[in-house]
Amino acid sequence: MGGDSPEREVSLRSGEAIYNTLHRLGYDVVAVDVRSDVASVIEREGIEIAFLALHGGYGENGAIQGLLEVMGVLYTGSSVLSSAIAMNKLFSKKIFTYHDLPVADFVVINNTDDIGKIALSINFPLPWVVKPVSEGSSIGVSVISNRDELKEALDRAFSYNSQVLIERFIKGKEIHVGILGDRVLGSIEVRPKSGFYDYKSKYTKGLTEYIIPPEVDKKTLNIVESIAKDAHKALGCSGVTRVDIIVNQEDAYLLEVNTLPGMTETSLIPKIAAHAG
Repeated sequence: MGGDSPEREVSLRSGEAIYNTLHRLGYDVVAVDVRSDVASVIEREGIEIAFLALHGGYGENGAIQGLLEVMGVLYTGSSVLSSAIAMNKLFSKKIFTYHDLPVADFVVINNTDDIGKIALSINFPLPWVVKPVSEGSSIGVSVISNRDELKEALDRAFSYNSQVLIERFIKGKEIHVGILGDRVLGSIEVRPKSGFYDYKSKYTKGLTEYIIPPEVDKKTLNIVESIAKDAHKALGCSGVTRVDIIVNQEDAYLLEVNTLPGMTETSLIPKIAAHAG
């Protein structure tokens, strides 16, 4: 838990919730705020199993998973490779496309590219979603409705990553599917009061309405959950993941797979699990 990514505070909240639950269940639990000395802490405390709550950065890009494997420590969640791929939105979108899973139109921009030239070449309509390639919790994400807003949105995204995705904004219902192992745990629809499920909406009580099960017909929900299950499998994920999908009147669009979903009081996987019983 913890670490030094932009998601540190959320990670600490997830870690605290997991620690309290495991302690209440009678397990011998040690809370580790991950710093540069994490390997020595693991050895000193005699950690046998790591229940990961380290959001963003090296908690989700395969680095901490690789360290734990080298040290022979079991851990929850997906493997080194699956974590790294899922954290990189460009790599994961390429894999989704290879497996014929539906994604919104997008382009990728590097911080060395001629931004003006690329912006003029984008052939899908506004609004656009501008996001860093490798961040979570909607950090660095902007939704823009005209090209004049692009530079500011790119500057914001580039402050987190050297690669940025510009994606066609899909207006519709936002549905999140929990996958546990090889089965669907359940689904939840979110309705942020601001209209955009950003960092503040995700982690502030009262700013988002949650609907379980989602208010879509059974056929649509089956399609959404099938896409989510296929996405989890395509990336080779294991344990619990949260798959984010947008549904409009025409189609369902796969956004991303989160291999280390939040476990805070406002997080979605705990709500899905509680509803599933």
